[in-house]
Amino acid sequence: MSHALELAKIAGNAGEVPVGAVITDASGNLIAEGENRKERDQDPTAHAEIVALRVAAKTLQTWRLHECTLYVTLEPCPMCAGAIIHSRIGKLVYGVDDTKTGAIRTVMNIPDSAASNHRLLVMGGILESACRQHLQDWFATRRLQSK
Repeated sequence: MSHALELAKIAGNAGEVPVGAVITDASGNLIAEGENRKERDQDPTAHAEIVALRVAAKTLQTWRLHECTLYVTLEPCPMCAGAIIHSRIGKLVYGVDDTKTGAIRTVMNIPDSAASNHRLLVMGGILESACRQHLQDWFATRRLQSK
């Protein structure tokens, strides 16, 4: 999660919402990383999780990532939750709840819904304070800059 937080800082410094993600294989080896790239790539799907999932699938030469763990600094949105389910990620670890668009536990619960064909192991609240503080600081700075 510490590495995902560093990626979030890189994204924030580039003008993106500061979210970072990493994926490890069954042995705990880092196989993919991603950071929000929507603005830089002009791609509405370029969320940190999606970027990391694409790299992991390419690295492993399979879309079935059932032996992998995804670490992300912010609870995934509905789009990312769907992609996580479809990738068959074995475990999701996230930092802070997203009270506006969180689709894992906070606003929606896509993994445990009838629409999910995959049971996802979820752990939230990992480095929660650091993840929350980084997001709050970034948004506070953005608000000051826009005045």
